[in-house]
Amino acid sequence: MFQHISPQQLKEKIDNESVTIVDIRDANSYFSGHISHASLLDNKNVAELVANTEKEQAIAVCCYHGNSSQGAAQYLAEQGFKNVYSLDGGFEVWKIAFPELVESNV
Repeated sequence: MFQHISPQQLKEKIDNESVTIVDIRDANSYFSGHISHASLLDNKNVAELVANTEKEQAIAVCCYHGNSSQGAAQYLAEQGFKNVYSLDGGFEVWKIAFPELVESNV
């Protein structure tokens, strides 16, 4: 089972512990702007993430508005991950709350 996490709670986790952040938006959106240190997660690399990430590692899933991330977070929880979070409000809320923690690849 995954948990919901607010942008403020995720920021605390980033500051205080190891958390893997995955962004499930399309590649163009990801490259235009994403949470600092987030990785793009899609159908091409999800199996690699599942195979190569410790099941105890905290994983936060980000999408546009916090809806699609719930399904992805549930999938990761079903793969055996113990600490999975869906970012409430998604990237749209994150970039307003923490613009200094947004990076782009353009």
